[in-house]
Amino acid sequence: MRILIVLGRRLIWSVPLLFAVSIITFALASLMPGDVATVILGTGSTPEQRAIVTEQLGLDQPMIVQYGTWLLNALQGNLGSSLFSGESVAGMLGARLPVTLSLAALTLVVCVIIGVALGTVSAIRGGPIARLLDATSLVAMSIPSFWFAAVVIILFAVTIPLFPVSGYVAFADSPQLWLASLVLPVFCLATSSVAGLALQMRGQMVATFRSDFVRALRANGISSRSILYTHILKNAAGPVVTLTGLLVVTLLGGTVFMEKVFGMAGLGTLAVNATARHDLPVIQGVVVYFTLVVVAVNLITDVAYAALNPKVVTA
Repeated sequence: MRILIVLGRRLIWSVPLLFAVSIITFALASLMPGDVATVILGTGSTPEQRAIVTEQLGLDQPMIVQYGTWLLNALQGNLGSSLFSGESVAGMLGARLPVTLSLAALTLVVCVIIGVALGTVSAIRGGPIARLLDATSLVAMSIPSFWFAAVVIILFAVTIPLFPVSGYVAFADSPQLWLASLVLPVFCLATSSVAGLALQMRGQMVATFRSDFVRALRANGISSRSILYTHILKNAAGPVVTLTGLLVVTLLGGTVFMEKVFGMAGLGTLAVNATARHDLPVIQGVVVYFTLVVVAVNLITDVAYAALNPKVVTA
């Protein structure tokens, strides 16, 4: 029942969130400098030609009317068509969504597994291992992502051609090539996130190690292994789960950069190209998809946190 309440509240809040995000995105995209008709026809076009194209696309109407039309269609499952290619926005997004989800999901799995493992080991061992984790994490989080990606490409795709330098292979076509095409972008995207997650995990575990209830368990003769796996890891997992949910939002932003660097035709690349061409329906569609992913991840995070902590009270 508690989990159902959490789900219900988050679903209710997700509706105004989607509405607000769509309005803000539409307004910002509409206020961008430049003219769609000029982009389509070129700078050599006449004002009369641009006016005709603007009218044909419905861009001569007030912004509130344009948004109302888009919203009415979106509520019916129609995200419109690209102003340039005429393709269905939903079709364009559907074709590119697996690329972005593959990159973000695999990066998240790597971050959670390695970050939790490193944080747990450093919390248990302490001493030099903990100091090494601090130093390594500081370096990893300080390296500029564009410089690190360039170095990784030069080392592992050009100098030592272990992995492809660009492109994406669908999992259905070849699982091995799919994994190979994701190794380098996942490595670049996960490095700083692994460091942050490891530090968070270690900090939570160390704080739990020093808590009164752990001292009481030890005084009652409970074994250290039982305390670790039954109590400490469970108590430390709550904040880490919350951080993991926030990490997904960061990863979605990171995929935009990584897709451009590694030549992957995902939602990030589509958003960048659409923004450069003032293709408003495509921009709106990408933002809606990203928001839906964030909402879904937040739901999963809240449910996991509620399951780990029965005393959680959601606002």
